[in-house]
Amino acid sequence: QVQLVESGGGLVQAGGSLTLSCAASGRTLMSYVMGWFRQAPGKEREFVASINWSGGRTNHADSVKGRFTISRDIAKSTVYLQMNSLKPEDTAVYSCAADTRWTTNWKSYGYWGQGTQVTVSS
Repeated sequence: QVQLVESGGGLVQAGGSLTLSCAASGRTLMSYVMGWFRQAPGKEREFVASINWSGGRTNHADSVKGRFTISRDIAKSTVYLQMNSLKPEDTAVYSCAADTRWTTNWKSYGYWGQGTQVTVSS
């Protein structure tokens, strides 16, 4: 049982930066993998980045490598997604998720937050 709450979404101009937060709660949290996914209207949900609580191993989608960085603060039970050099095509609802499996497939994640809207204007 894991509960996730995202925050930090908003409107930003192209080239700007934004940091999303995902506050997690629940027992055995250290056994989970945390992932960020996004979905734009009319498009499939896609993997953005992931990190495991224990060890901090990370994975980033090719589309965001060099621009986005996932990290976690164990003491605060919070995962972050730092987004730099934002582009209009980054506009989407961003959701954090948790599961025990190391995968980029959103269908494998069992717990989800409510999502936060990120809009990048040109």
